[in-house]
Amino acid sequence: MHDSGKSRHRCVILGCGGHGRVVLDILTNTGELEVVGFVDSNSEMHGRRIDGIEVLGAPSDLPRLCRELNVSRAIVAVGDNGARRALADQVETMGFELINAIHPSAGLARNVTLGRNIVIAAGALVCAHCQIGDSVILNTGCLVDHESLIGTATHICPGARLAGRVTVESGAFVGIGATIIQSTRVGFEAVIGAGAVVIEDVPPMSTVVGVPAKPIKRIGKTADMHAWLIPERAPRRIPPPAVDIPLSAKAP
Repeated sequence: MHDSGKSRHRCVILGCGGHGRVVLDILTNTGELEVVGFVDSNSEMHGRRIDGIEVLGAPSDLPRLCRELNVSRAIVAVGDNGARRALADQVETMGFELINAIHPSAGLARNVTLGRNIVIAAGALVCAHCQIGDSVILNTGCLVDHESLIGTATHICPGARLAGRVTVESGAFVGIGATIIQSTRVGFEAVIGAGAVVIEDVPPMSTVVGVPAKPIKRIGKTADMHAWLIPERAPRRIPPPAVDIPLSAKAP
């Protein structure tokens, strides 16, 4: 249990959506940092309270908040991989220290290597000699087995399972409940669909779905794809993604 008599470092959370609430819960459970507020680019949220914590302003207000509230630490809680990475870079240029949020129930081997601005949610397991890059999300209950490398600004979704010596390159997205067999490489900014079973390397900037996972041409319209990947931003329920004929299918 945290010693309330000990002074704690103060921090802010960038992003007050669903992922921001998860990060707040993690930091509250660890008790090691005092969360003074959220920061969000949506001006309609400014002044509101999310789970008792005020939205203090926009990212451009961070230098002012640093002076007025004596806060020098921050974490970016944005689901979009590219936006999360860009915001992390901006926050560092402002002089803030990027912190990690690791839930007490997550299990990390003693020799795991961690970058900065990482979120490891409840029940996640990271096994021996794994390397986790900056701005990675290891979401609820996922498994990253031994000697795997998770690149910068990737998102491993809830319940995903990565066997040993898997490499996930920068900006990739591994969908909920997906499985990736051992010694497989997922290329940069690739998308692994929910529930897919990956048994061979995935090319960069491609999308694979199914059991076993196969490449597809598209997932609906671009806007629908974005909402499918980040459901908390969707204004309505998004129907299942439209799937074209696999690229690997050839006429006889």
